[in-house]
Amino acid sequence: MPERSPHRVTPLRRALCSALGMLLFLGTGPSRAVEAPPSSALASALSQSRLEAWRGLLTQAGSSERERLEAVNRFINRSVQHGEDADIWGEADYWATPLETLSRGRGDCEDVAIAKYFSLVRLGVPSSKLRLTFVKALELNRAHMVLAYYAEDSAEPLILDNLQAQIRPASQRSDLLPVYAFNNLGIYLGSAPQRRSSQSPQLLSRWQDVSERALADGSQMPQPPQG
Repeated sequence: MPERSPHRVTPLRRALCSALGMLLFLGTGPSRAVEAPPSSALASALSQSRLEAWRGLLTQAGSSERERLEAVNRFINRSVQHGEDADIWGEADYWATPLETLSRGRGDCEDVAIAKYFSLVRLGVPSSKLRLTFVKALELNRAHMVLAYYAEDSAEPLILDNLQAQIRPASQRSDLLPVYAFNNLGIYLGSAPQRRSSQSPQLLSRWQDVSERALADGSQMPQPPQG
């Protein structure tokens, strides 16, 4: 029979094996009954594995911008299960940093889009090409957030979303109705995406708050001033 190639030890496999070993150790002993494995140990191992994988992703700066878009979109969508803020954070509306979202492995559409935004900026994609965009998801009849990428100012944006796994041009997302968009440079109207509003993005208190927390926890790096 042909020899089987050795399995590659991934961070997730290593973390799970470590957690399983610890749980088996805690459950053994001559005078100790078998206990239900504490879920916190496994959750901690999974959290650490996600964060290690994310930090590894952030080393791919040598790839093309499109490759970075694909890698980040795929990783965040696979790593973050949908959850509501009230269940995750005990608040009606909380914007989490990428570190917070990946530590929990859960988040809503804002958390997913924000994690993609900061990850791509960390990978060298200019923030001027990225816009966090509030839309109405017509099929769900509810507010939703996606990340839009503009290769050029006048280009049709590509949409990074967690409702659809593939990155698609905006013209192929007839299920989304843009309302407004923003980044660290300004606010843009959905009806005129090339026109920057006179309002400062600092007026978006949640955006200012999550940006400051992301800088504090290392999710984002200090950015030079841009005009």
